[in-house]
Amino acid sequence: MASMMQPQIILLKEGTDTSQGKAQLLSNINAVMAVGDVVRTTLGPRGMDKLIHDDKGSVTISNDGATIMKLLDIVHPAAKILVDIAKSQDSEVGDGTTTVVLLAAEFLKEAKPFVEDGVHSQNLIRSYRTASTLAIEKVKELAVSIEGKSVEEKKGLLAKCAATTLSSKLIGGEKEFFATMVVDAVMAIGDDDRLNLIGIKKVPGGNMRDSFLVDGVAFKKTFSYAGFEQQPKKFLNPKILLLNIELELKSEKENAEIRLSDPSQYQSIVDAEWNIIYDKLDKCVESGTKVVLSRLAIGDLATQYFADRDIFCAGRVAEEDLNRVAAAAGGTVQTSVNNIIPEVLGTCEIFEEKQVGGERFNIFSGCPSGRTATIVLRGGADQFIEEAERSLHDAIMIVRRAVKNSTVVPGGGAIDMEVSKYLRQHSRTIAGKSQLFINSYAKALEVIPRQLCDNAGFDATDVLNKLRQKHAMQSGEGASYGVDINTGGIADSYANFVWEPAVVKINAINAATEAACLILSVDETVKNPKSESAQGDAAAGAMGRGRGGGRGRGMRRR
Repeated sequence: MASMMQPQIILLKEGTDTSQGKAQLLSNINAVMAVGDVVRTTLGPRGMDKLIHDDKGSVTISNDGATIMKLLDIVHPAAKILVDIAKSQDSEVGDGTTTVVLLAAEFLKEAKPFVEDGVHSQNLIRSYRTASTLAIEKVKELAVSIEGKSVEEKKGLLAKCAATTLSSKLIGGEKEFFATMVVDAVMAIGDDDRLNLIGIKKVPGGNMRDSFLVDGVAFKKTFSYAGFEQQPKKFLNPKILLLNIELELKSEKENAEIRLSDPSQYQSIVDAEWNIIYDKLDKCVESGTKVVLSRLAIGDLATQYFADRDIFCAGRVAEEDLNRVAAAAGGTVQTSVNNIIPEVLGTCEIFEEKQVGGERFNIFSGCPSGRTATIVLRGGADQFIEEAERSLHDAIMIVRRAVKNSTVVPGGGAIDMEVSKYLRQHSRTIAGKSQLFINSYAKALEVIPRQLCDNAGFDATDVLNKLRQKHAMQSGEGASYGVDINTGGIADSYANFVWEPAVVKINAINAATEAACLILSVDETVKNPKSESAQGDAAAGAMGRGRGGGRGRGMRRR
């Protein structure tokens, strides 16, 4: 009786929502599987696109896993982990974002029956980590190096990797055209790792094949003043001056005060203003430059002044474009026009202003440093060009990775089937429950070829049976066989040049396993609604005060 009278211990605030135990874990697994189902249909060359429009009315059409995950605005705390791994895969390797989400969801789907049967999640985590290590070792073992080839051969091999990435994108129909362009762009920046040295400019109109690569820098014509049309629009081997100063008459500060004892002194003050700007312009001209670019405004006086002396100028150039011109032309951005020495001037073989669709572009080509490239994209709809830009970003990242880590593995689900077979065989050598867990991990890897078949409208069971039979050959000649998207059968992915850098697959397996283990290790979720409602009240109060202030002002005016 005494024990019944003991007071209840209240640990958390009233209204705190706690869910724990097996039910909570299964709820998290279901949430992750739901997210996996959203991006599932976007995988592979026959993957479908998603159209996402937000409350602001902007529309995005994409089949890039990372973009979709970002735009979905997921609120479930466990499912948010998938958004993070998709982002990390995108920033680390660029491609394989759908793969990584799909693998994580499938690992958890395979773990679900074990959790329901009462298996402790730590046993699952231990086995999954072991399986992940074995899988990555096997991928490294199966990878083929493309090192030691001539430049032309290497370019061809890199173009194959880029084409594999682009085949699943909206611009897959022109993958050879864009793959060559991407490889040339990456080769142009050489060993430099900075992605911003490859610019992508979008011009609506025309078709995809009107896109072109500038071996140098191109940017849209900036806002210009009167006198601009009189300037020359083409130079051969010009000197280029890059500035970060304004070349226009500056009005005095509003509260500036000048006291004069004699009215004739007023003219000298006005003259001083003009002399300052003319002094700056004279120094620019004396440096021998033919092209002047500035991040800040170049006014109408300066524009006319340069036009009279056959000098081209452009003000308000974006900082990113100015830095790329500096990297390509070998110049340095100046914050003063005093003491301009020849070393700070850049140069290029040809500068010209050219019409591209409805826009005019300033194009610097044949730059001595040659460490930049610009892809000018054409296409019908804005959404289409946006998606083309995302696709090219993925391809550029892949080619950069393949240049650095020059090992490739066969795509089309071939590597997944081979690793799955290896793990199944390995699991038979293990006694105890972990044999079952590693076997389920191996089964989960088959989701990639299965989904490729489903998305292309083929019979997945039939194709997977053929693949299992091919990969089971003792000779090992079936190791590179994957799904043939064109015929609905199986084919040697390596011979068909369906390649992807090994680092993509390694990263995907690593990230997906980490995410699955993280979600399996969570057994309780504590949600404190009090703090949420407090934030909501504060926001509502602030809005109310803002509206009240507006009414008050209105009344005073009346």
